[in-house]
Amino acid sequence: MNELIPLMVIVPLMAALLISAFSKFNKVTKIFAFVVAICLPLIPLLSNYGLHYFGGYQPMLDNVTGVMYHPAITYSFTFLQQIIIGAVGLLTFLVVFIYLTKYKKVSGPYLFLLFLGTAAVTAMILTDDIFHMFVFFEILALAQVGIVAASSIDYSYEMALKYMILGSIGSPIMLLGIGFLLALTGSVNVTDIALAVHTGLIDATSPVFLLSLALIFFGWLYASGLPPFHTIKSGIYSKAEPHGAALLQSFTVVSMISIVLIMFRIYSSLPIFEVLVVFFSILAMILGVSLALTQTDFRRMIGFLAVGELGFIGLGIGLGTNFAITAGLFQALNEIIITALLFIGFGAVVHATNEVDTRKLGGILAYHPKVAIMLLIGGLAMAGVPPLSGFQSKLMLVQASLSCGFPEISILAIMVSIATFVVFVKTYYTMFLKPKPNDLDLEGKEVPRTMVFAMGVLLIIIILLGIFPDVVTSGISNFVGGIL
Repeated sequence: MNELIPLMVIVPLMAALLISAFSKFNKVTKIFAFVVAICLPLIPLLSNYGLHYFGGYQPMLDNVTGVMYHPAITYSFTFLQQIIIGAVGLLTFLVVFIYLTKYKKVSGPYLFLLFLGTAAVTAMILTDDIFHMFVFFEILALAQVGIVAASSIDYSYEMALKYMILGSIGSPIMLLGIGFLLALTGSVNVTDIALAVHTGLIDATSPVFLLSLALIFFGWLYASGLPPFHTIKSGIYSKAEPHGAALLQSFTVVSMISIVLIMFRIYSSLPIFEVLVVFFSILAMILGVSLALTQTDFRRMIGFLAVGELGFIGLGIGLGTNFAITAGLFQALNEIIITALLFIGFGAVVHATNEVDTRKLGGILAYHPKVAIMLLIGGLAMAGVPPLSGFQSKLMLVQASLSCGFPEISILAIMVSIATFVVFVKTYYTMFLKPKPNDLDLEGKEVPRTMVFAMGVLLIIIILLGIFPDVVTSGISNFVGGIL
């Protein structure tokens, strides 16, 4: 049913608008938000693969050149989009479920932002129109700022303002690069632009084309939180509500892969493109784990580790082979699931202790063993410990680096994974295994069952993907073969 493809964007978008308009009816808002949240992971599972042309404008054949042009905004729905949108939909459901049970009276604007962000990233990964992608990229940036500003954490307004100011620089730069592509090709359809580049209709070495790469690449660094934006990206995670941070991280991952896949289709003929992607990805891996090691705020620590994990995704895309890109996209799926588990789990610790400084924590294992065990497995998955899903994607990336003739990158990836393991174990010991400080009160403080439920669901996925990686890697590989 290709008619369901646009509903993946329309349903959360309309839900956001309706919830914002009728939020004064608290009970109705709760029920409506819960029902819509359940639908989000189901719609991509029920949809058939294919294309959707808005306005009914089918591709047109140029009889002179024999080239097929795409005048309409086109959504492309394949296996990759299905698993990514399904994962984001599931995470949105879990986050909304946690939020609805946490507060007696919900905030309409906050739910509006959650659903709006989900609609935006869904449109970004579906669209084959680069300007359409930019429009929803801007909507996503505003939703992220709002989610951070709406939290009750100290200095959240300041962090949201900083991110918005940087966005006012990064977004126009990306738009300028898109404008240069439009001027060169006369189209904003990615398939048409890529065809013009690869058939030699435009000069891939022209200064304008190279400048468009530089500008769009800069915008991609901002969207992904790669250096030099890694500090501000980890900062917004630490200043959002834990469940909100879990969703923010998924937004970052999806926007990262959406933009880089578009750039790959257009600029892959330029050797400098892959060099740039690999360079900034390696930089993110090193800086992410290095800065995480120095943190005493465990929310900021997870934020920096998440930035480092983004580097693994970019590394796979930058190596450019079918196997490497498949590994990078599998890592992206794992990043969404694993990091969400960690943010929600550490959010449970905040709920039980009202403390984020690891130096003031200890002995939590005796009081909250379920949270402790699930957090431990999640951290091991992020570090790439077998047989969990993070191990499978990182093993593929190491193999891809070796097959591409870069053993030093393989060694670096292993070292970063070991360092991630050390950082997490150090933090875990301090929080859960070290003797409880005398002034830390843990008696009678229960963790919400919805948080434990959400962690359990995500943990099951992590284990299953670790044991049966072929369930997703074979489909991803077929998708990659279609764009190479």
